[in-house]
Amino acid sequence: MTGNYEKRLSELGIELPKVLVPVANYVPYAISGSLVYISGQLPLRDGKLMFKGKVGDTVSIDNAAAAARQSAVNIISLVKLACDGDLDRMKRVVRLGGFVAAGSDFTDHPKVINGASDLMVEVFGDAGRHARAAVGCPSLPLDTPVEVDAIIEIT
Repeated sequence: MTGNYEKRLSELGIELPKVLVPVANYVPYAISGSLVYISGQLPLRDGKLMFKGKVGDTVSIDNAAAAARQSAVNIISLVKLACDGDLDRMKRVVRLGGFVAAGSDFTDHPKVINGASDLMVEVFGDAGRHARAAVGCPSLPLDTPVEVDAIIEIT
């Protein structure tokens, strides 16, 4: 039987993807006490980047927000793995860190990372409300427009 969060994901039409193996020397998550530190997640869907390029140049704000949302879906997959398959062990989303590849004149970073933040609240309700950073950078791995990491409290 699925728990409350699994039911909510189903209601939203979200199927969690299989967790991909990291391509460098790091782990996808690390647990310390009751906190799960999730490594930066790219907007991979079916193993491929949703978009490539810089936000405000070749990637629209709406597409970048959709990419941030997909990064958050990938984060939830890792939380489920860290909780031995029981997503209801997720107690709260503590913090999201959002990175946006954009030019120096781009200032709508929060609008992009709202894609991830909004999903966390849609899925987890009040437990999904979190502290956050939304920062710009000149480039990200694989020419992705966004990357999102997280700190999650579990039981």
